[in-house]
Amino acid sequence: MSAKPHSSRNSRVCGAGTRACRVETHLDTCPAEVTHSAGASVGTRDDAAGNSARATTPSTADATAPHRTGTVSVAGRPNAGKSTLVNALVGDKVSIVAPQAQTTRTSLRGIANLPTAQIIFTDTPGIHKSDSPLNRRMMDAVRGSLEGQDLILFVADPTREPGLEEEQALSALRQSAPCILVLSKLDRVADKRQLLPLIASYSKLYPFDEVFPVSAKTGEGLKDLLDAVERRLPEGPAIFPADQYTDQPARFLAAEFIRERVLVATRQEVPHSVAVLIDQWQEDARERRPKPVWRSPGQNPGSLEDGARLTRIAATILVERPGQKKILIGRQGALLKKIGTEARLEVEKLVGGPVFLSLFVKVQAKWREDPQFLRAIDWR
Repeated sequence: MSAKPHSSRNSRVCGAGTRACRVETHLDTCPAEVTHSAGASVGTRDDAAGNSARATTPSTADATAPHRTGTVSVAGRPNAGKSTLVNALVGDKVSIVAPQAQTTRTSLRGIANLPTAQIIFTDTPGIHKSDSPLNRRMMDAVRGSLEGQDLILFVADPTREPGLEEEQALSALRQSAPCILVLSKLDRVADKRQLLPLIASYSKLYPFDEVFPVSAKTGEGLKDLLDAVERRLPEGPAIFPADQYTDQPARFLAAEFIRERVLVATRQEVPHSVAVLIDQWQEDARERRPKPVWRSPGQNPGSLEDGARLTRIAATILVERPGQKKILIGRQGALLKKIGTEARLEVEKLVGGPVFLSLFVKVQAKWREDPQFLRAIDWR
């Protein structure tokens, strides 16, 4: 399948060694508001929430426009802003986000439902050196996600010049599909004119079809990027229901949300040694209703409506050394309690009801070196 760009603002023809490539750049895009909302069931959103999340799309669809559906892989170096971008484009939280590199460990799909298109984005781990079974598994996920795609978004940090690492990351693309360069974190660039030499440098490394500077934080450039992606998609019916924003199981996402809170709360020593397993997932039958009751867009995010069923979850946080376990638990269990509270609030948004979350910390030495265990934690 493929995708679609907006009207090009500025065009630049860049030499690329023995070849030349025409790269369209979009440097004066207008800010677009992006809001996040919950859905009517796991992986879906209700009508009101869906409309608010899609503030980056037109409010009405062209009746004569064909419907387009396609797959788009989002790739790049670690910490380039890929997961933040996917969440913003989809309008819901699909991937976890943390300051540490290599937060995303496997491919995750998010679905953007537009008036005339359904775009299936795949967030991927950062492209990096494979020096351990876990890293090799992450790179296998990247390679698998790049095959058979209609379009690739290569996300790069505009605050650093492309070097050997970026060149190696781009070599993994192998020109398998049309590729758009997305310069993320535009809000960190004070003078947009600084982007032009950066774009020229990247254009020498790879024949990008277009270039879009964007900010997932402010929404700037996202509307034009979505339009560009949509235009490149093939015509076809939607694959997923219109209210579904991901195909990931709730148990897997809950484990990811717990891991995210661990990454945010701990120091550099702990994050890469952390894995989360869901040991128990039980919905209280006494509180069951025909379907979960979700918050309305304007309701207090900290509250849940009456009648929502209780979900009981027990999870184990695995680390590799006893010292890491001690850090995670904290003085008198304070840090673990903080992690649990923050994770519970995220999971409540996911399932649409109250959650009772129990967390345990366990030491499992060298789990990152155990292929069998790595298969167990990504059981999807």
